[in-house]
Amino acid sequence: MANASCLGLYIEEHLIKYAKVSKDHNKIKVDAFGIKFYEKIGEAIEQVIQETYSQKTPISINLSEEMYNYFDMFALLTKSDLQKAIKTEFESYCSDKGYNPNVFETRYAVVENQQDKEKLRVIHIADNKIELNKQIQQVEGYKLSNISPISMSIPNLIDTDKNQDSIIVNIEESTTVTTILENKIYNIDKIEEGSRDFLTKINLKENSYLNSYEICKNTTIYTSEGKELQEEQSSYLEDIMPTLYTIVGKVRNIIRENGDTIKKVYLTGTAALINNIDLYFQEYLENVDCEILKPYFIQTIGDISIKDYIEVNSAISLGMMGMGEGITGMNFKRQTFSDKIPNWLKIEINPDKTGKEKKYLGGMFTWDLGQPFDKTEIGLMRIAIGLLLLVVIYSGFSALLANRMKNKEQEAAESIISTNEQIALANSDNEKINSKTNEYTTMLENLEEANNKMTSQNKTRNAIPNLLNQIMSIVPENVQLTSIENTTDTHIVIKAQSDKYEQLGYLKAKIKTDVILTNVISTAGQKDNNVVTVEIEGDLP
Repeated sequence: MANASCLGLYIEEHLIKYAKVSKDHNKIKVDAFGIKFYEKIGEAIEQVIQETYSQKTPISINLSEEMYNYFDMFALLTKSDLQKAIKTEFESYCSDKGYNPNVFETRYAVVENQQDKEKLRVIHIADNKIELNKQIQQVEGYKLSNISPISMSIPNLIDTDKNQDSIIVNIEESTTVTTILENKIYNIDKIEEGSRDFLTKINLKENSYLNSYEICKNTTIYTSEGKELQEEQSSYLEDIMPTLYTIVGKVRNIIRENGDTIKKVYLTGTAALINNIDLYFQEYLENVDCEILKPYFIQTIGDISIKDYIEVNSAISLGMMGMGEGITGMNFKRQTFSDKIPNWLKIEINPDKTGKEKKYLGGMFTWDLGQPFDKTEIGLMRIAIGLLLLVVIYSGFSALLANRMKNKEQEAAESIISTNEQIALANSDNEKINSKTNEYTTMLENLEEANNKMTSQNKTRNAIPNLLNQIMSIVPENVQLTSIENTTDTHIVIKAQSDKYEQLGYLKAKIKTDVILTNVISTAGQKDNNVVTVEIEGDLP
């Protein structure tokens, strides 16, 4: 049963992002939100719950150490066979890695395979039970109802009616990249680099994680069209830009792997608060539209700006997950019998009342135990007992039915084993035929490879001298080229320095507009003793 409200807690080292989300007639709203820095996490969580009046509100938190695997399965498998096949695949993976599969709690999602319509793509997520229990203990004593990976909850903030292939780059402590194809989560990439890297570096200078976080929010990224930075801003960018440069490079590779289908890149997380980060990503990802992820259901109200909501996007998405929004089956919290009992059937004692006064049926009715029960009270108790008996009887029938289904599944499994043995014999004959085919294929590939190598050598023989002549004709007077390197195949890396940012920007622009190189990118300028150094790289046309 979905919750009418939920407190989302995104927990990482040093800080908690929180958002209390509620739903009324399909209208979602955020009742309270903020960020809490902490030294003792237990005290911080208690403060958040007190400040948001969430003592009895369901809580949804994030996983922290999950790992992702992908399995391809035949689309015609039954649900039970699919579960067994996924379990077998994961056990095989653990065997290869030397892991004990029993130490993991696992969940999975299934989508159509974009490359092979006859197969299903399984997104398999596993988390160590020890780490999972540590997270559960952090909110012990409160109403924890949901634990989900942030990569699977963050798409809750996108308006799915747009039906546009996109990726979400969530740059929190580490970075997750969620690929969405045909309105379904298709792939999750984890990038170890994230806000932890540059906040730690800034913290070494400021000796305050709160100040480091605020500095990050107030930092503006220099772009090729921006003005020259102050020395203080430049010093913080030196801590921030290497991490962003690494992330944007990996995001670009992810987009290339998906061909030309990705049209939108959403940026969110702590790093999304850096001014001009969307322009920085847009500069490197030229064929897609980059924007900051804004929750689709939130409008700017009064003194609260949309940027304040964006700051806690991760917590909002977790709160929505706790209310039953988004992809199902991702809750890593095992449901207890108490969780399955409706709230209105639970019996509670109100500690604020005297010993004679108690609340029954979830607080719907109150009576004084010092007086005899009236007819209404007796009727309510009979209804409660009847419902309890109904639950017990239903559980008994369910257990009996489950046992019979298990026997049928065992019979089906034996039949599948026999069929697989026959398939294995057929595959053995097929492998012998393929072996001979592969020998001829290998010979053809070797000949083609030698031919391609000769063609590539002929192509690039005159390209390098022509490149040097073209570059020397456009180098500004105040720019010095320190090196020109052909790193791989047709890829060129140029290192240049100057005492002025604009001269280096002009050099990059000329290389790009004159098509001396293609796919031209450059690093942010690094200033040392009034000398600015950049790397410009691209491919020979």
